[in-house]
Amino acid sequence: MKIFFMLVLCTLSSCWGMAQNTFRAKAINNQTKAVLKGATANIPDLKISASADTSGLITITNVPNGKFEIEITYVGFSKSDQVYTFPLKNPDQVINISLEPTTGELAEVTIQTTRTNQNLQDIPTRVEALPLEELDEKSTMRPGDIKMLLGETTGIHVQQTSAVSGTASFRIQGLDSRYTQLLQNGMPLYSGFSGSLSLLQVSPLDLKQVEFIKGSASTLYGGGAIAGLVNLISKTPEDKPELTFLLNGTSAKGADASGYYSQKWKHVGTTIFGSYNYNGAYDPSNTGLSAIPQTNRFSINPKVFLYIDEHNTGWFGVNTTYENRLGGDMQVINGRADSIHQYFERNKTFRFSTQLSFTHKIDGQSRINFKNTIGYFDRQLEEPGYAFKGRQLSSFSELNYVHNGEKAFWVAGANLITDHFTAQPPQNNLSYAQTTVGAFVQNTYKATNWFSLESGLRVDDNTPAPSKPTSGLFILPRINALFKLSDHLTSRIGGGLGYKMPTLFNDESEQDGYQHIQPLSIGNTQAEQSYGLNGDMNYRSALGDEASINVNQLFFYTFVDRPLLLQNNAFINAPGHLTTQGAETNIKLVMDELVFYLGYTYTDTKQHFNGSASTQPLTPKNQLSFDATYEIEGSFRFGAESFYTGPQLLSDGTTGRGFVTFGLLVQKMWKHLDIFVNAENLTDQRQTRWGSIYTGSITNPDFKDIYAPLDGVVVNAGIRIKLLN
Repeated sequence: MKIFFMLVLCTLSSCWGMAQNTFRAKAINNQTKAVLKGATANIPDLKISASADTSGLITITNVPNGKFEIEITYVGFSKSDQVYTFPLKNPDQVINISLEPTTGELAEVTIQTTRTNQNLQDIPTRVEALPLEELDEKSTMRPGDIKMLLGETTGIHVQQTSAVSGTASFRIQGLDSRYTQLLQNGMPLYSGFSGSLSLLQVSPLDLKQVEFIKGSASTLYGGGAIAGLVNLISKTPEDKPELTFLLNGTSAKGADASGYYSQKWKHVGTTIFGSYNYNGAYDPSNTGLSAIPQTNRFSINPKVFLYIDEHNTGWFGVNTTYENRLGGDMQVINGRADSIHQYFERNKTFRFSTQLSFTHKIDGQSRINFKNTIGYFDRQLEEPGYAFKGRQLSSFSELNYVHNGEKAFWVAGANLITDHFTAQPPQNNLSYAQTTVGAFVQNTYKATNWFSLESGLRVDDNTPAPSKPTSGLFILPRINALFKLSDHLTSRIGGGLGYKMPTLFNDESEQDGYQHIQPLSIGNTQAEQSYGLNGDMNYRSALGDEASINVNQLFFYTFVDRPLLLQNNAFINAPGHLTTQGAETNIKLVMDELVFYLGYTYTDTKQHFNGSASTQPLTPKNQLSFDATYEIEGSFRFGAESFYTGPQLLSDGTTGRGFVTFGLLVQKMWKHLDIFVNAENLTDQRQTRWGSIYTGSITNPDFKDIYAPLDGVVVNAGIRIKLLN
């Protein structure tokens, strides 16, 4: 009898065990395909619920056999209601459930720049992001580079550094380009000798997101991030293969052809991007000088992704770019030089870099990441009777540990940065070598639902270092706080220290063409040190069922001690300091298919030298942008935009006038084909309309500061072919 009851008990236990099932799912954004960490699954009939972990996985156990409705919800997204029959046909399957972002709330944006891959709304550091859908629009407006993409961002000013070659750099919150970092996938690829060409050699078609940090960002990224950074996030293979071609032509004698392919298999994936960009020399003002130089550029960027197992993933990529850029006297460019028409600027560049990233996932909360890039950049800059040639070999390696806990998020790591510049004779005395070893730690602590605190510390050691009184050792603390004051109102406040080692490469030396630059006097030149503060308020709310508004108000202040100046062709530390302060206002109104955006930047940058204060040249105090877009998703897009740039002080003591530009975009989309027409600067604002851009003769021109467009009205049109999507 005892044996009989034991058999019955075992049988019942077996049947009960077989009747318990496990439901596994990932909620994803149906537009960006990003996982929605923290999404909630609920089975109303059983009163069972579970939330997604840090990897986005939702797991519900002990589900009995039968049919049950499962609700998947996430703030800012529409709810998913689906009925599942248990046991499932494939019990081990992880089901992907796509959620549609709702109009009344902000969609989920996952940020990579902070290393923790957190939701934008939960990060104490103020980070702005351009997601894929916005980059899609920008890629039709300027397919060949990201100059326009950055120039139309609030708080960022693009400064042209050559009147005839089109080279340009970007400034954040009024500070020189040397105080900013341009990264790709968190790695520095575009700096030093290549800085003024970087914006012109990156295509938006290869990007899935662009992230901005304005203000000190030195804890994770070291020296050079005094004013902030821009991180370009490349596309990665998705479950569906993609093959896209883009062909574009412009009224300014330009043509672009680019292609992107990606595919993902079980353990391997790949992305391949290639482009050819051409522009004929263009002189709309008939000044005899090129407003747009003659350009030929080839780029190829292949990557291989490895999905070894659930704990180990990585990728390796190569970036190769060759460009020949010739600007100057139109007769010289067209092969008709004579005794008067002789002036030209030629830039021949070759860029080759590798990128490596590997991640070992320890568990659902912790991982170890290693990343490395090695970059080689060869540039030959030629002018009549003069040539400056140099090669820059740089590397960046980092090992970091990330732990995403329920309350605390940790990032700790170390990196090694090397920079070797070799100038060719007769300027070989400008060569230098520098090595930086750094270690950092950062913690984000979610004290309550309404308050989070982020604190970090970096220690860098630079070799060789400037001599006394500044050593090559820098200790950089940073702190930021996030206050969620209500469901609609949040605030961030923070600041940190930064530094920048002396370098030959900045906007002043680029404008001079490095013709008269003297070597850095390392023994007499100190590193530039800074501190920065910023605070913002962000309000967002639904306006009925199909409208929403988002208002962000930022205030910023940065102090740079003893900034490096070019004086009498030599770099020296200024006798004083530099300050920049101001405010940014961003307003976004969404009304179903119609979106309005208004951005305003006030920047007051001053030089405090020898006991007196003066305004920094080439820094407009007031900039205003307005954008209106009407879009039927997947079918039609119409956009209108306008930009105002206020008067600004020029280097010669005069004041450049303010100006307004206006643009239109029309795009028709089908499943496999897009057609677009875009017009920029329809008001035909050109600096050449207001006076000569140079003094002296056309044989040996001395160019003034370029503060306004030179190319006038430019219309581009093209097609995008999506064979796989």
